[in-house]
Amino acid sequence: QVQLVESGGGLVQAGGSLRLSCAASGRTFSSYAMGWFRQAPGKEREFVAAINWSGTTTYYRDSVKGRFTISRDSAQNTVYLQMNSLKPEDTAVYYCNADSTIAAIHWGGNYWGQGTQVTVSS
Repeated sequence: QVQLVESGGGLVQAGGSLRLSCAASGRTFSSYAMGWFRQAPGKEREFVAAINWSGTTTYYRDSVKGRFTISRDSAQNTVYLQMNSLKPEDTAVYYCNADSTIAAIHWGGNYWGQGTQVTVSS
């Protein structure tokens, strides 16, 4: 069982940066692939980024490539999403996600956090 708690959301102006954190509990964190999803008002939840268990493989949706970076610190049981050059269209609730494989993350893995709001003003 994995429990996920996100933090780091907030209000930022366009062009600014935020770093989201997702703290995971459970002894098997280091063996899980992790990811981030987001859901804007009136829209479906969408994949943002994923990282494999070792941190050697990452994937991003096209619209965030070059601006967002996913990383993990297994010693701290934490995964991060560094978001730079933020745009108003990045406004959404961001959710942390975990599963046993990175392939599963693309479709939404088994474990979810409660979400953290990111609002980008123009």
